[in-house]
Amino acid sequence: MFELFTHRYQGFEPSMGIPVRITLGAPRWTLPYTLEHQVREAAPSREYFGSARPVYEAAYLAQLDRHGVEFFAPRFQRIAVTAGDLRLVLLCFEDLSKPEQWCHRRMFAEWWQEKTGAKVRELGPLGPGYEQGTLL
Repeated sequence: MFELFTHRYQGFEPSMGIPVRITLGAPRWTLPYTLEHQVREAAPSREYFGSARPVYEAAYLAQLDRHGVEFFAPRFQRIAVTAGDLRLVLLCFEDLSKPEQWCHRRMFAEWWQEKTGAKVRELGPLGPGYEQGTLL
């Protein structure tokens, strides 16, 4: 069975697992690793992307609920089997070590844990609002 982690594109290293894009757009710079996998359904929608955080979070969580664990779990398992590594690292852009930053990858992580009981660890540094496992 696969295990999920989160991180940002700029801090990821191949020794961490298999990188999985969960953003609308791909990085516009050259990555020092190959980014072969993506799960578009875990990316936020353009419809609410620029919204204030409460609106964004409500819309994003509703989007995840519409797809459900039943959609995501087999998708993640296929990626893990295809890539030959059970560690999947869901990637986006935000640097969560900065106190003012927040992003959907940690919203996904908390949603996943709530639905499955499986913890999704962040592999990069987290700012003060995340230290207790909260979304801020």
